Amino acid sequence: MDLANEELQFLSITDILKESTSIPKQSPKAFYLITLTLIFPLSFVILAHSLFTHPLYTQIQASDARQAHHQWTLLFTFQFCYLIFIFVFSLLSTAAVVFTVASLYTSKPVSYASTMAAIPRVFKRLFITFIWVSLLMITYYAVFSAAVVLLIIAVDEQNPLLFFFALFAIFLLFVVVHVYITALWHLASVVSVLEPVYGFAAMKKSYELLKGKTKIASVLVFVYLAICGVVSGVFGAVVVHGGEMYGVFSRIVVGGFLVGVLVIVNLIGLLVQSVFYYVCKSYHHQGIDKSALYDHLGGYLGEYVPLKSSIQMENLDF
Repeated sequence: MDLANEELQFLSITDILKESTSIPKQSPKAFYLITLTLIFPLSFVILAHSLFTHPLYTQIQASDARQAHHQWTLLFTFQFCYLIFIFVFSLLSTAAVVFTVASLYTSKPVSYASTMAAIPRVFKRLFITFIWVSLLMITYYAVFSAAVVLLIIAVDEQNPLLFFFALFAIFLLFVVVHVYITALWHLASVVSVLEPVYGFAAMKKSYELLKGKTKIASVLVFVYLAICGVVSGVFGAVVVHGGEMYGVFSRIVVGGFLVGVLVIVNLIGLLVQSVFYYVCKSYHHQGIDKSALYDHLGGYLGEYVPLKSSIQMENLDF
């Protein structure tokens, strides 16, 4: 990012995407290895897990009670391992990309080895932040489930007023609340890496930074989720369920192409959330002390951090 800090606040969605996609050119080897070892496995497993769960569901439906119990055990075990894998690699990918982008921003030497060395210390902070976000998501899903129950009741009782109310609530919860919470989480993840706060404090800081930039954040998150949904839907229709309509070779080609698309989307998504953090900081006139940030990043690598190097970002009027 060659723009001055005070100019970042004026970046549009298109500008943010341009800045984000240009970042890997500054350190292609590091981003290539991060993509290959972290983002590719994450993207592949997100899509490919249905190739294993779909046959299990089919076997459960065709099995007797005793066999079905065994199949359900396998399914739950597989799903548990899948969620753990997604959780771990999602945080690892976030830590790697945010740290690398910040290193480039502060002109700190960048290498894949240094990024991997910083991840263990970064991971703990991201994990605690994720726990707090999870508590918020549990509350969200509870309210969302209640809205779905209302919708079922409305259909059962043929109550048009209750039906439209429940439908509107579901739409509002998903399109507005879900997107906002996702934006809050992504920004809080960046805050957890680049500032001396994490957990609930990072969420609070993220909430403050989103003010004035909520519309842009919502559009970016919605587009990201929509693309991921389309990729997942096409993968399911062609690769998982398209055995009768498409040949093996066609399904392999389409599957490989869609995994590649999701890899690119996830990489750009992580880069965008990093750039968007600097945009929000600029919008709120919070100066970023590059030397302090440089020292803060060095702390993840076990380097000496001067006491005067406080990464706390103060409000500055440009």
